[in-house]
Amino acid sequence: MDALTAGLRVPLRAFDVDLTLEVEGTVALVGPSGAGKSTVLRAVAGLVRPAAGRVALGGDVWFDERTWLRPDERPIGMTFQQYALFPHLTVRQNVAFGARGEVEGLLDRFGLARLAGTRPGSLSGGEQQRVALARALARRPRLLLLDEPLAALDAHTRATVRAELREVLRSSGLPTLLVTHDFEDAASLADLVGVVVEGRLRQLASPSDLVARPADAFVGSLTGANLLRGLAGPSAGGLTELRLDGGGVVYSTDVLEGTGAAVVYPWDVTLARTAPDDSAQNHVAADVGSVSRIGNRVRVSVGPLTAEVTAESAERLAVREGERLVATWKATATRLVAL
Repeated sequence: MDALTAGLRVPLRAFDVDLTLEVEGTVALVGPSGAGKSTVLRAVAGLVRPAAGRVALGGDVWFDERTWLRPDERPIGMTFQQYALFPHLTVRQNVAFGARGEVEGLLDRFGLARLAGTRPGSLSGGEQQRVALARALARRPRLLLLDEPLAALDAHTRATVRAELREVLRSSGLPTLLVTHDFEDAASLADLVGVVVEGRLRQLASPSDLVARPADAFVGSLTGANLLRGLAGPSAGGLTELRLDGGGVVYSTDVLEGTGAAVVYPWDVTLARTAPDDSAQNHVAADVGSVSRIGNRVRVSVGPLTAEVTAESAERLAVREGERLVATWKATATRLVAL
């Protein structure tokens, strides 16, 4: 399988997108809106011409100082955020548009055969996404480019289609570059996730490494962590203490001195009515600000922290807004990053 290599500089109004990527398997770019993620995708597709750089798939150069291939000359399959289906064409005609391979097999593969004569306007969001993917694969591409592939879906549909898309990406065997603002989507779909902020690549790593070792406070926040800011210095027992800006102290096994932030993930935080008598070093007692149920989990905000516990644990504690609870987590679960 050929790898995509892309080194790009694309001037935008507020900043330059300037980064280098190598894509084998599936790589997701994640970051806030306006960070330059879609610009990277469009530059690789040939829809935007960089000011400088090089884009190649395997040994085939698509762009450098001497070469420029148009989008139709690049062997890519691309899906857009709103799918960009032709409203006047049927499902079969949409998939067949620009096809270089067999269409009926793709309709069967994506469960679209019974909808082949239907127009996109009467399809659900999940069905439209399947049509867009089938059309992209019908071109027999050597590279897939996916722009916010799940953003147009409602929460109920999203989880199902995410699982289907993950299977499609794995079975296709194609190098894939996708962009999303949702870290959960990126972590579910990609082998590597790159965090992009103002056109720069802050960190590129596996989803688990991003969670375990965020390069900075922004990466930690993007992956769903609590951020507690303060001043770090050595403490007893080889620990580091972080004296929080809002008062209180947090302990970590990481080493840091100076201004920094503690990165604490909600699933590492436990809740109780009183501070437990165990090895956990960190305790915050505060009123519950909000309680949100997500499937079989419950997210509870306690002072500056959000904890994620099972629905059973929340029911056992009878968690209610305004009641006082103690949030507890270990020093070993506290990552420190410099600010």
